[in-house]
Amino acid sequence: MTAHRYLLAVVFALMCSRRITDSDRILNAFDQAAARVADAVARIDGGQLTGARDGQYRFDVAADEAAREVLLDAGFGVFSEESGLHEAERDLLVVLDPVDGSTNAARGLPWYSTSMCAVDADGMAAALVQNLVSGTTYRAVRGQGATVDGRPLRPARGDGCRSGPGPSGRHSLALALVGLTDLPPRHLGWRQYRVMGSIALDLCAVAEGVLDAYIDCTPEGHATWDYLGGALVCSEAGAVLGEPWDRPLAPVDLNERRNPVAAATAALLAEALSQRRGFGAGTADIDAPGESAEV
Repeated sequence: MTAHRYLLAVVFALMCSRRITDSDRILNAFDQAAARVADAVARIDGGQLTGARDGQYRFDVAADEAAREVLLDAGFGVFSEESGLHEAERDLLVVLDPVDGSTNAARGLPWYSTSMCAVDADGMAAALVQNLVSGTTYRAVRGQGATVDGRPLRPARGDGCRSGPGPSGRHSLALALVGLTDLPPRHLGWRQYRVMGSIALDLCAVAEGVLDAYIDCTPEGHATWDYLGGALVCSEAGAVLGEPWDRPLAPVDLNERRNPVAAATAALLAEALSQRRGFGAGTADIDAPGESAEV
């Protein structure tokens, strides 16, 4: 076990007796951090790589510094894609992807986001995902629901009717619009699919009813900073999530990778999981920040 992995294990052992209840304080800090990230990204021309590692752009580093300053000043620890673990002894750990969909950002494709998820002993506690182009912002608190720009996200009724944004109520892959990361080796039975490049926004699109489902088709899976924020938004909106090999989506060891699958309904999730289990059993984990399926 590397020193980095050992330190994360110690952090979570210490957190086992801690519960986070001050959701307003967390979300306020997330809002401030997201505003700083948006400003940092807007001030740097896209496409300029740092050279420090493959796929890392200058705006990734600037966004990370901007978000970390806010989150650390608020009294939280941070586990970031770009810079690793900071202030591990603090009560609350924020899993941070400063810019999810960096290649989209560099190329001017308007589907990239910042994602933050506060994690405590019970798992995902509070989250924010913000589209850095449109400003659309998704927030969620465990047990208290999810919103998009302040509007509650709620699942469709049993008859499929909706009174506002929320999971679509779709029950069958044959009728579904599905978001993907990577292409599977065969057609999985969907009606249509999209590969858009930011898993955080893809998951929030399931929560909002824009997509009916999302399937991670990568062989290596995603890092926790990629999906935890979107996963909590999905769950609190009433969508359902799973992992093809039944691994927890909020692992004790945040270095472990997962293949998230999300759907508007349990029936659709079961079908999507069954299809995903047909190829590429996930076994990978990560040893250091910066190795991600979303770049």
